[in-house]
Amino acid sequence: MRVVVTGASGNVGTSVLEVLQEDAGVTSIVGLCRRVPLDWRPSKVEWVGADVAEDALEPVFDGADAVVNLAWLFQPTHDELVTWRNNVLGGIRVFDAVAATGVPALIHASSVGAYAPGRDDVPVDESWPTHALPTAAYGREKSYLERHLDAFELRHPSVRVVRLRPGFTFKKSTAAQQRRLFGGPFVPGSLVRPELIPIVPDLPGLRFQALHSLDAAEAYRLAIVGDVAGPFNVAADPVVDAAALGRLLGARPVKLPLAPVRALVRGAWRAHLLPASPTLLDLFLSIPVMDVTRARAELGWTPRHTSLEALATFLDGLRSGTGGATPPLDAHAGGRLRVDELRTGVGAKADVTDP
Repeated sequence: MRVVVTGASGNVGTSVLEVLQEDAGVTSIVGLCRRVPLDWRPSKVEWVGADVAEDALEPVFDGADAVVNLAWLFQPTHDELVTWRNNVLGGIRVFDAVAATGVPALIHASSVGAYAPGRDDVPVDESWPTHALPTAAYGREKSYLERHLDAFELRHPSVRVVRLRPGFTFKKSTAAQQRRLFGGPFVPGSLVRPELIPIVPDLPGLRFQALHSLDAAEAYRLAIVGDVAGPFNVAADPVVDAAALGRLLGARPVKLPLAPVRALVRGAWRAHLLPASPTLLDLFLSIPVMDVTRARAELGWTPRHTSLEALATFLDGLRSGTGGATPPLDAHAGGRLRVDELRTGVGAKADVTDP
């Protein structure tokens, strides 16, 4: 099989390459990203430098047996037209190129963030509406692509379309990148130590699902080499709440009202002190708990790590400043990026991350 992976240099993309590398049935992998890694060259991988929002994709996709679309920008939160152009219009360009070149399988990275708000803690299956809270760009963009894929499947019934909807995805080598994306230059990872975190805010709606990036990658591999189609929820147990975070951090959960916390996030975001927007907080607190039965039964997926193990390795990476071998995951770029973020405005620069 020849597989093309867009967004191959990021958190999940690097793990997908690692997992596909070990599959004997996958003979050729094309890693497409804006910034090609110089020091990481897996033997089966051919790197292609391209922007899904601008560059010709058909020559790259031609002859592929599957395309995995992971390309995504989280920043800049202060310029949503930039993320819309890359995430939505770029995603549509990927879908159109798949159809134009006759690629038989499209595996698309959707998200728990595409779902409409849940009801209490009742797990929802894949039939739950994908109408995310519209105020947050991330959810709005994920939901829009879900609608576009609905129409795409009707127009192109010969293409096997799989939509994976994972929970929050972590691994140690992405700690530096995820700190930059959501914490910004004023949140050093070294602060994430039990002795420095006495409490965990227990906010209304605070519970989420997580998984290790390599487990997410295995779900993508199974979707690539199998014959399944449709959406799949992907997350590990247990559901993470304030009590679980407290045990993980050695901190005491304290119930807090949402309004003052949101006001603090809003003020820090408006002042360009924090890249994560208040609408992203709203989305985070509204997402449902997912039922992952279908992924286990039909995809044959079983995570090797618990959600807490995935979080623990990520926190360890934060404390040690761990990064990866690709430009988006580069921990050594932290100092340069912090200066650049401060100069251009935290949350206002597009290339803080990578597709």
